[in-house]
Amino acid sequence: MQIQTNASLRSHHTFSIEQSCDMLVEASSIEDIQQVYSNPDWQAMPKLMLGKGSNMLFIEPFQGLVILNKLRGTTVTESEHYWHLHVASGEDWPNFVRWSVEQGYFGLENLALIPGCVGSAPIQNIGAYGKELKDVCEYVDVLELNSFEVKRLSAEECQFGYRDSIFKHALYEKVVIVAVGFKLEKKWQPHIEYGPLKAFDANTVSAKEVFEQVCQVRMEKLPDPTVTGNAGSFFKNPVISELQYQQLLAQYPNLVAYAVEGGMKLAAGWLIDNCQLKGLTLGGAQVHPNQALVLVNQGHATAQDVVDLADHVRQTVWQKYGIELEHEVRFMGKTQETNLLELRGALK
Repeated sequence: MQIQTNASLRSHHTFSIEQSCDMLVEASSIEDIQQVYSNPDWQAMPKLMLGKGSNMLFIEPFQGLVILNKLRGTTVTESEHYWHLHVASGEDWPNFVRWSVEQGYFGLENLALIPGCVGSAPIQNIGAYGKELKDVCEYVDVLELNSFEVKRLSAEECQFGYRDSIFKHALYEKVVIVAVGFKLEKKWQPHIEYGPLKAFDANTVSAKEVFEQVCQVRMEKLPDPTVTGNAGSFFKNPVISELQYQQLLAQYPNLVAYAVEGGMKLAAGWLIDNCQLKGLTLGGAQVHPNQALVLVNQGHATAQDVVDLADHVRQTVWQKYGIELEHEVRFMGKTQETNLLELRGALK
C-alpha cells in the first residue's frame, strides 16, 4: 500500500486541474481498504474512494485522504444461457468492454468507451444508446465500512434509476464497491434503436460492429480526456411532464425528446446548443464547440472557471426554457461533496 502526503490530484481526475489532497493511498486489495478505514490515526479524516476520476471535479484542495482503487481481476463462469463475469472494481471500464467483445461475451458493446472504472459504473448506472448498467448487472459486491465484511447486493437491491442508485443515497459513504457481477446472454440480441445504430440491420449486425460504431461516434463527438481535460457529459438529460413538453414543443418544434416513465426526457445537449452556448469560454473553461453537453479545460482552467461556466449554462437554460439542468459530474469540496445549488443557490 503506497502512501503520499500533500499529493497532487491533477493526474487522478480527467479534468486535469491542479488540486491536492492531504494524503493519497493506493489500495490494491480489499485488505488495503480495510486498513485505511480502520487505522485509528486516520479515523477522523474525510475519505474519498477514487477510481479514474472521470466524473469528478475537485472544487478546492481536499482536506482528507483519497484512496485510489487499484483492485484488479476478472473471472468468467457460465450457465446454460448466460456468461457470468465477476470483475474487480478497479478495472478500467473501456478496456473491460473491449476485452469482453473480443472474447465473445456480448452485451456491453453499447457502453463502449465510457470513461471510468468498473466500480463507478453501478453508482451512476451508466448508460448509452438504449442500454444501461442495470440491464447487464447481476450483483454488486460491497465492503461494509461498519463491519468490514463483504456483502453481495442483487441488481434489484441496488435500486438503479436514471444515472442513479442506492450508492448515492442509503449506502452513500457506508460501503465501498469491490466487484461487479455481469450476466450476459449467450443468445445475443442487438440493441440498435438509438442514434447512428438505427442504420444497422438487426438480422445481420454483429456485436463487434455495434462496438466499433459506438467507439467511432464517441471519438468523433467527445473530446479525449487524455488530450483535453473533461469529465464527459456534464449535465443529466432532464425529465419533464408531458404538459410542459407539449408547451415547449409548441414554441420549439425541433425539441429533441423521448418518452420515459414519468414524462419526457429532453436532450440537455440540444437545450444548451440552442441557447447558442457552444464554444463559450469563461476563463480557461469552455463549452465544447462540437458537443454542448461537455465542458472542457482548455489547458489552464481553474475549478472556479468550470463552476462559473456550469452555472452560466444552468442559468441560461433556465431563463430560456424554464428547465433546471442538474449536473452529472460530482463536485468535491474541502471535506465533502457539494453541488451548484449549494455553491450558487436557487435559480432566479
